[in-house]
Formats: sequence, C-alpha cells, structure tokens
Amino acid sequence: MYKYDSYDQTIVDERVAQFRGQTERFLAGQLSEDEFRPLRLQNGLYIQKHAPMLRVAIPYGLLSSKQVRKLAHIARKYDRGYGHFTTRQNIQFNWPTLESVPEILAELATVEMHAIQTSGNCIRNVTSDQFAGIAHDELIDPRPYAELIRQWSTFHPEFAYLPRKFKIAVNGAVEDRAGTLFHDIGVHAVRTASGEVAFNILVGGGLGRTPILGHVVREELPRQHLFTYLDAILRVYNRYGRRDNMYKARIKILVKELGLEKFRAEVEAEWAHLKDGPSTLTQDEIDRVAAHFVDPAYEKLSAVSAEYEKRLLDNKAFARWVSRNVFGHKQPGYAAVTLSLKKTGIAPGDATDAQLDAVADLADRYSYGEIRASHEQNLILADVKLSDLFAVWEEAKRIGFATPNIGLLTDIIACPGGDFCSLANAKSIPIADAIQQRFDDLDYIFDIGDIAINISGCMNACGHHHVGHIGILGVDKHGAEFYQVTIGGSQGLDAALGKVIGPSFAQDEMADVVEKLIKTYVDLRHEDEHFLDTAKRVGIEPFKARVYDKKAGHSAAEVANV
Repeated sequence: MYKYDSYDQTIVDERVAQFRGQTERFLAGQLSEDEFRPLRLQNGLYIQKHAPMLRVAIPYGLLSSKQVRKLAHIARKYDRGYGHFTTRQNIQFNWPTLESVPEILAELATVEMHAIQTSGNCIRNVTSDQFAGIAHDELIDPRPYAELIRQWSTFHPEFAYLPRKFKIAVNGAVEDRAGTLFHDIGVHAVRTASGEVAFNILVGGGLGRTPILGHVVREELPRQHLFTYLDAILRVYNRYGRRDNMYKARIKILVKELGLEKFRAEVEAEWAHLKDGPSTLTQDEIDRVAAHFVDPAYEKLSAVSAEYEKRLLDNKAFARWVSRNVFGHKQPGYAAVTLSLKKTGIAPGDATDAQLDAVADLADRYSYGEIRASHEQNLILADVKLSDLFAVWEEAKRIGFATPNIGLLTDIIACPGGDFCSLANAKSIPIADAIQQRFDDLDYIFDIGDIAINISGCMNACGHHHVGHIGILGVDKHGAEFYQVTIGGSQGLDAALGKVIGPSFAQDEMADVVEKLIKTYVDLRHEDEHFLDTAKRVGIEPFKARVYDKKAGHSAAEVANV
C-alpha cells in the first residue's frame, strides 16, 4: 500500500498544527461559530445531533494493521469504544469531544492517516473496488490511479470551493464493484485494442434528492491525459455549477440541464487548453506510485487444498460461510475473506475497539498485514491461504464477524440516520435491526438468495437506498418518522434506480412490509431466479398489491415453507 514520503507527512503534520490553533482560538472565543465552521469541515469535523462527529479518510478503502490498531486506540481513548464504517470507505467516530479532535488528528498523522477533505465542497475521499489487485476479472489494478487522483485532488487550489461536494470512484475490473455510475466522476480503467491502459470517463452520476446514473463523456482516454481531462471537467463544473441553490448544485444537475453533448463540448473546449500541459501524467510518476502496489510475497501453492476441501465436507457451517463470505483470488491457493459487520442486533458498519484490534491481528497472521473497507460497510482480508480459511473463520466467529450473510437479506447497508445525524428525517438503525431480527434464520435467508437492502435516513442517500434491490428512505410526515420503499435498484455496470411502490409506512410496519415483499418474490420467482430478476420480470405492481393488502400478511415461517 502507499507509504507517505516526507512531503506527505509534512503537509499532514502542518494541517494538524493549524487546526489545533484554530480549535484553541474557537474555544477561547476568538473565533465565532460561523468563522470556525468552514475550518472544522475542512478537517472532517461535523456537529451532529448529540456530539461532534469526526470522519477519517480511508483512501480507496485500504488500511494497514498498524492503522487499524490506531483506529481501535482512538475509539477506546477518545470515543465510546467503537467506530462506524461508511458507504464511502471511511470511518466515523460519533462521540469525540471538540477539545480532543486535534489530539485525534495528531495520533492519526503518526500512522499516515488524516481527515482532510472528508467533508466540505471539495473532492472527497477517492473510492475503489475492495478486491482491487486480486480479482479474477480485473483488467488493470485501479489502486495506483486512485492514489494518483488522491494526490492530485488533495489541496488542489482550484477545487477547494466547488459548488458542492464531489466524489470520484475508480474501477479496473469487468464487474463494477466501485459503484462508478452513481459518482460525480467514474473512472473505468480499460485496455485498448493495442493493449494500452486507457480510461472510460463517466460523469454526472449521483443519488440524493435527484438520483441520476452517470454518462460516458469520454472513451479510451489515454492514461497520460487523466489529470488534464479531470481538470477540464472540474473547471467546467466550477464555472457553471450553481451556487445559489444547494439542491441544484451537484454536477449531475449541470449535466442534465446542459445535456450530455453540450457538457462534453464544454469539457473538450476546456481540455484543449490543458492537454499536454504541465499536468500531463508521466510514466515515471505512474511507476513511482505503482511501485507501492506490488503483490505481497505469495507462496507457490496448489489451487486445491486437501485439508480445506475436507473441512468443507465435514463442517456445514464452515461451508456455508465460505459460500457467502469468501471471494476467489487470482493467485492459486489464496482467497479473499469478507468479515461481516452485519451481525443481528449490531448497527451495520459498527466495529468495537476490541474487534478492530482482533482484525489487525488476523491481518498480520493471515493476510500480509492489510485490511480493506468496502462500501457495503464490511471489512476484507484480501490474501488468505485456503489452508488458513478454517482458522480465520473460527477467529471471526469469536469476534462476531463471521455471519455468513454477504449479499443476503441481512447484509443491510444503512447510514447512522436519526440516531446520530442532524440532517436525518428518520432513524435507520432500528429499521435495520427490526428486519434482521425478523429474518434471523440462516436457512431461510440462504433459500431466498441475493437481496440487497439499503436504508437512508434522509434524501442525502448516504445509505444508497436508490440502488438497493429493496430501498428504504426515511421521510418526515407531519413531524413523524415514516419510510418510503423502492424496489428494483441495483449497482454495477447495469445499475438501475429503484421505483417507489407507493405511500410511506410507519416505523413499526417496516419489518412486515419487507416480509410481504419477500413473500411476493418467493411466490412469483422462477427456479433459481434472484429477487432483482423477478422484480424486473413482473414489475412493481404485484409487490405493491401485496404490500398494501393487509390481508396478505404471512409470517417468516410461512414464507420459509413455500
């Protein structure tokens, strides 16, 4: 993974010292709330419903065991003993005191971490595929390019005050696990017919109040032009993006209003001034950063492990976990393990200090000291020997991270919602818990197969509800918390936005609503047909009819027996 050089360390240390002075002046009454607000946001510090919240950057989701131990220490010393992994591959601490934040940032700096540009109208944390570098379907490792974009965008003088926040995702595989279609810019690394690395650039995606899928604005951009073309896009957005209305300020609105062809023409005209200029990406610079992302010292192993195969045959629970939580690896004899942070009764994405310490130990023993965070709010050990999988499973069970539900109904994605966020209209965590409690039967959820449930507490869509197979959005209805339901959303290259099935529901109805949706799917599915395929085939009307017919309710046990 990328290691700071003296330049990186200096600017992070200087930012810590700067913010320490700003905080001290604010606490002494020398800065007003309005003066301090942009300063704290530049350092990832929000004031939430009950306490400050600090959002720490995890660039493209990559962590070392040393960094994870530092996060555990911060949770223990400065928070309430846990952190929350987000859909942006970041981690949030929900309970630090304002006075302690400079100390937290100083501690983060000792392990090459920071909270710079995790908030505010700037280019946010660059995200990518949690299986980057190890996936069978990978064309180009996206991590060096994600790191290059991170370095290019951090403290970029032109883009420190954009019309609105700006998010970039980078993908290098056939499957899009980075969600590039719902980012402001999506970067797809591809191979040209001659074998050269190039990029397909998508623009104008985003969820929130106006969900829009991104459009391809440039195909097979030669890689040396990556920065200059991104510069051109950002300059057009900076010039024409609206600052008079925050709800119409995202680049997706600009692309929609101008039309893709007009927007592309503006970008191409701007690029003409930048192409082949000082920001042209050189091979030396690519090689410098790529040198940080070489494969670990893999052992030469057989693609088949007799011990592993025997464990699969002898232990049904282990085999079930492998079938859901283990991802194939390009290196023979290895696999990637997803540690589920979705145990029933625990808020999705939460991890305690003890769990974080244990994960760091697992990474050191079994995965070359590296951990990944996914935008599904889980953690990944990317380089585990097949022969070690059973031991990893047993350790993961011990710390509560072995729920075999990746991709299943209880692997719920949810924002913190109204329990923490001052922007939320409704709570997300109790809805996730009610659904998990209702469907806390592994045989049942295995039988119904892949279903993605996404929950957001407000229209900002931090839970990505628009692209859930079942999406749940918290809304304010005359001062009460209600929930709007969509079905048919999906991620990936064939991403789709879910459709609202009808009027919203009260909180205590939500588990019943989901149960009726699942019952409808089980009744209507063809053999081996996933929920999303059934929803596409039959449309929303059968689901709508069942959900709003109070006589159509069925228990989970009844559904399981269908």
